[in-house]
Amino acid sequence: MEAEVDKLELMFQKADSDLDYIQHRLEYEIKTNHPDTSGEKNPVIVLKELSAVKSRYQSLYARFKPISIEQKETKNRICATLKKTMTVIKELQKQTDLELPPLTEEEKTVTEQLKSHMPDL
Repeated sequence: MEAEVDKLELMFQKADSDLDYIQHRLEYEIKTNHPDTSGEKNPVIVLKELSAVKSRYQSLYARFKPISIEQKETKNRICATLKKTMTVIKELQKQTDLELPPLTEEEKTVTEQLKSHMPDL
């Protein structure tokens, strides 16, 4: 899950950078190739709209960042709790000499899913 969050964060940063580049490129193209355009849509308005989109991306990123941090902290707490629980179970098994039957296919699948999402286990 953490990798997906980091990937999403990088996507926001790249989108922001791309918007900056597009805006500067458009300004340059308009100034050099169309100094007196009389088209349907004013290029200056398009650039302002682009700035508004960029602002919106920045706003979304600002709202996303605290959620990302909280998500990472929650994952770490869940992992720590799960590790403690597994340790307690193993100790109880040792103390009681309890032998458990082999894992079912469903249990194996769930175990593998947990390991793929929480490699620390």
